[in-house]
Amino acid sequence: QLQASGGGLVQAGSSLRLSCALSGRMFSSYGMGWFRQSPGRAREFVAATDWSGGLPYYGDSVKGRFTISRDNAKNTVYLQMNSLKPEDTAIYYCAASRIIMATTSSRNYHYWGQGTQVTVSS
Repeated sequence: QLQASGGGLVQAGSSLRLSCALSGRMFSSYGMGWFRQSPGRAREFVAATDWSGGLPYYGDSVKGRFTISRDNAKNTVYLQMNSLKPEDTAIYYCAASRIIMATTSSRNYHYWGQGTQVTVSS
């Protein structure tokens, strides 16, 4: 029900935009978030937005570089990633929360996408 796309292999300093579409549910009823996980590391919060796209939250490691947005008409949430670094390399997951406000804890998310790989070379 959550389909993420847009990952790939890029060089450091480049940009990527991830997309995640929610099907089968009322998209505007969900807060949306992005998390990432790299081998040997715990899942890390990246960004979250409330039902309207306002009041975004960001993880400290991505503040000022990443931007989360959503288009409720298209049932899609985006993650614009600029100034990518090798340490941003991970599988990125989108998630939907029945809590309509932005939430940073993975425990508050009820639906998860399959993940999309982002690899940043130095």
